[in-house]
Amino acid sequence: MPSAHILTEEFAQAAVTAGLRARKNALAAGHPVVFVDDCGRYVEELPDGTKLEIRFRPGTPRES
Repeated sequence: MPSAHILTEEFAQAAVTAGLRARKNALAAGHPVVFVDDCGRYVEELPDGTKLEIRFRPGTPRES
């Protein structure tokens, strides 16, 4: 049985394009976007262009 190879370069590019479009639309609608940057950090981007690094500290109350 031949295997299906959907993880092609074309598929990867389509996924990147869809993700960038979703980010742009979410920010335009006034929603913040959270993502992992190239350095492995969690970042929150706000609709005004502000970017904040999110740090997780074990044992810290969730509200902080």
